[in-house]
Amino acid sequence: MVAFVKSVTFDCRNPLVVATFWAAALGSNVDEDSTEDRAWVEPAGWGGPNLWFQRVPEEKTAKNRQHFDLRAIGDVGAEVDRLRSLGATIVHQDQDGAVMQDPEGNEFCLER
Repeated sequence: MVAFVKSVTFDCRNPLVVATFWAAALGSNVDEDSTEDRAWVEPAGWGGPNLWFQRVPEEKTAKNRQHFDLRAIGDVGAEVDRLRSLGATIVHQDQDGAVMQDPEGNEFCLER
């Protein structure tokens, strides 16, 4: 049982500008339903995570500007335990998933 990367999320001040940059850098396009508050880029070709960009009011201070959203294959609790055994820590957990940190303190989400 493993988890896989569903999307890479960027907190940013101007989602369309950042999404446009990454779409061009990766040979893709900004999704047509994107707005000034949120935008996304699907991977070019087959495979890979989507890139998701969301507006936040603050400048980067300590929180990651991007984080991984992982989807558990199977039981979320078992996946939390497996990730903890690899060195992750739990920030918050409920029945739907968990916010965790990797060994360097980078936040990521684990969900069903």
